[in-house]
Amino acid sequence: MTGVDLAEEGGKTMTKSELIAYLAEENPHLYQRDVERIVTTIFDEIASALSRGDRVELRGFGAFSVKQRDARIGRNPRTGEAVQVDAKRVPYFKTGKQLRDKLNNN
Repeated sequence: MTGVDLAEEGGKTMTKSELIAYLAEENPHLYQRDVERIVTTIFDEIASALSRGDRVELRGFGAFSVKQRDARIGRNPRTGEAVQVDAKRVPYFKTGKQLRDKLNNN
């Protein structure tokens, strides 16, 4: 399964376990458990940095950051009743130029 295969399949979703299996297959000198540890560590470090309010930039791929959403009055879609929505922090991803170019050149 390559990036090209994914695009040809109409935008198939790749799960974490599929990513680990793919990377292990592409790197036969590594044990799958080591690849799993590497992928999990990377994801955990990104999440930790975001929880501290830091920005994580992967050159050519994109940047992860946290945005603050203010408290607001929302609506219950079933009843139309006004509901107080608390302020919250949400993850935000902005694609890098190389990734945008790759996506738009196909």
